[in-house]
Amino acid sequence: MPLARSLSVTSLTGLEDWDDDLDLENSILFEVAWEVANKVGGIYTVIQTKAKITTDEWGENYFLIGPYFENNVRTQVELIEPPNPAIKRALDSMNSKGCKVYFGRWLIEGSPYVILIDIAATAWNLDQWKTELWDSCAIGIPWYDREANDAVLFGFLTAWFLGEFAAQSEEKPYIIAQFHEWLSGIGLCLCRVRKLPVATIFTTHATLLGRYLCAGSVDFYNKLQSFNVDKEAGDRQIYHRYCMERAAVQCSHVFTTVSQITAIEAEHLLKRKPDIVTPNGLNVKKFSAMHEFQNLHAQSKGRIQEFIRGHFYGHLDFNLDKSLFFFIAGRYEFSNKGADVFLEALARLNYLLRVNHSDTTIVAFFIMPARTNNFNVETLKGQAVRKQLWDTANTIKEKFGKKLYESLLVGNLPDMNKMLDKEDFTMLKRAIFATQRHSFPPICTHNMLDDSTDAILNTIRRIGLFNSSSDRVKVIFHPEFLSSTSPLLPMDYEEFVRGCHLGVFPSYYEPWGYTPAECTVMGIPSVSTNLSGFGCFMEEHIADPTAYGIYILDRRFRSVDDSCTQLTSFLYSFSQQTRRQRIIQRNRTERLSDLLDWKYLGRYYMYARHMALAKAFPDNFTYEPHEPTAAQGFRYPRPASVPPSPSLSRHSSPHHSETEDDERYDEEEEAEKDRQNIKQPPVTSVGSIPEWHRRSKKGSIDATNSSNNSTPTNPSSPSDLSSPTSSLIEERN
Repeated sequence: MPLARSLSVTSLTGLEDWDDDLDLENSILFEVAWEVANKVGGIYTVIQTKAKITTDEWGENYFLIGPYFENNVRTQVELIEPPNPAIKRALDSMNSKGCKVYFGRWLIEGSPYVILIDIAATAWNLDQWKTELWDSCAIGIPWYDREANDAVLFGFLTAWFLGEFAAQSEEKPYIIAQFHEWLSGIGLCLCRVRKLPVATIFTTHATLLGRYLCAGSVDFYNKLQSFNVDKEAGDRQIYHRYCMERAAVQCSHVFTTVSQITAIEAEHLLKRKPDIVTPNGLNVKKFSAMHEFQNLHAQSKGRIQEFIRGHFYGHLDFNLDKSLFFFIAGRYEFSNKGADVFLEALARLNYLLRVNHSDTTIVAFFIMPARTNNFNVETLKGQAVRKQLWDTANTIKEKFGKKLYESLLVGNLPDMNKMLDKEDFTMLKRAIFATQRHSFPPICTHNMLDDSTDAILNTIRRIGLFNSSSDRVKVIFHPEFLSSTSPLLPMDYEEFVRGCHLGVFPSYYEPWGYTPAECTVMGIPSVSTNLSGFGCFMEEHIADPTAYGIYILDRRFRSVDDSCTQLTSFLYSFSQQTRRQRIIQRNRTERLSDLLDWKYLGRYYMYARHMALAKAFPDNFTYEPHEPTAAQGFRYPRPASVPPSPSLSRHSSPHHSETEDDERYDEEEEAEKDRQNIKQPPVTSVGSIPEWHRRSKKGSIDATNSSNNSTPTNPSSPSDLSSPTSSLIEERN
């Protein structure tokens, strides 16, 4: 199934600034999600990072709707009185009828308004609402599925609020409601069943059935067209959830998803092609370190090296300055997240490094939360031994320094034989004896509850990576999310990522992939796949992703064994780079940050809202879609500097200096060339941009968007692409 370019995946140049006169004063946007002020998974990150640009666009007319959990509200939300009279009347009306609905500001960047619904306060209505859901939508919810029951309560209360708001509004604003994922889908269905004046958008970040099928080791993407979706959902006892999700998809005015690969999946499993793909962005300003990101990498790497010194005490027979840190992080989905492929590739990489007598050591971190009962005693002991050695060295250093100082004061050269006395040598010997260890350094930093059945540990036992002195690949499994308060590895996730050299995410099922995106904006190269939304997005927008530190692994058209071989090639190639080549590559990677900024990707959401208004209120809004042209969009070219990619620029000699200076490289010059290469070519036609119009009350049509075909003089974004040499560069590459 080819990944055909469509209206829903137009490049950023296909989404120019709208100069429309959309009356936001008379429009209200509600965004509904279970993860509003309630961190569960990636949707929380989407909503949290997007809040700033949405608040800037909509101002006081933007509201988030989510569930009320007291623990979350205490630390994240400031409860206030609603400034909007219609909102206040709607909340008062619901609260007077036994509901508990709260209003406040979410204490994140942008400080958006939030409406939080306490579903527990109306649980007594559950049976009645489930009956109504069956009568109106023919969806039955079993009593034992608590999550589905919560979705019913949340959906009915959301629809109740939207109905109350519409009834209490005096000026009858245009209401847009965007619902994220199946947990909020019932609210959308009820809006349509009750014929509320609401333009609805449904966004799926990953299909329910897709997650379950991939977790079951099914050849998912090659069998998409042949699945009996009702049977598959029933066999996995999620048929009622699947019905909730599919009903929301079919009822929505506009259906969106986060990537092209998920759009294909949704078309076959949910039986509707998405109207538009809305890629997930990041608040790049949060991660921006300007020219300091290389220094931040060095600082964070130093802290990781300190942890390594303690973890491998007694077996620290490798050079930390020639060690590279790889990592994989995310939910513990062994196959979906590609941990199986990563481990197999590490075993092959270990063999290659050993037979080629490489002095490079790879330390691979697995940051995936699992069931544990405490820290591993041996791991904690390692950090204690390291600290003791440090304290001993400092004590002797102070004594040595004092004697040296006193000797110089009297004008004598120090007698080195007298600088350390017997007590000092005794302390040093005791410190050395303390570092002796008769077992290999531990693989896992915690005590696992299911050690014998754990997928990662069992695979490590099979491939034989036990952190022995002969292994050039070391493995550390940290089955807990990172925290700056941890006594073991006191670093938060962002700091840890900055200190690593390569993020490896060979996922089989990844609708978007925030982990490689976060690596990119922090200037850390990463491995992704052509089955992840992020990987597909980068392949579409970058002519040579590898040169920019984005390694795209083929898991769609290759066997698992071939994918492992390709990943091994990526890892080995990366391990053979010089320090200077890695610095150049990190500079290039960080330069892609603007491509992932909500400032630009937020335009897809703007487009979806305009489309929803036109479909829900055709008498007031209209749009005229155009078919995309073959020349639509842009692609980052290969970097203009030499070498074109680090992997192709290594010296033929296996021995070369880490400080080689024979290749001319100017960071500012290369950055300027890249900025020139990604300017916008002159636009001669609107292409896939729909022409937006606002109907006047008299029925006439006023043009609300005129295309701007002028060429920008100063490129300030990925969408500012123009270069008279762009075609020559494409031919040359």
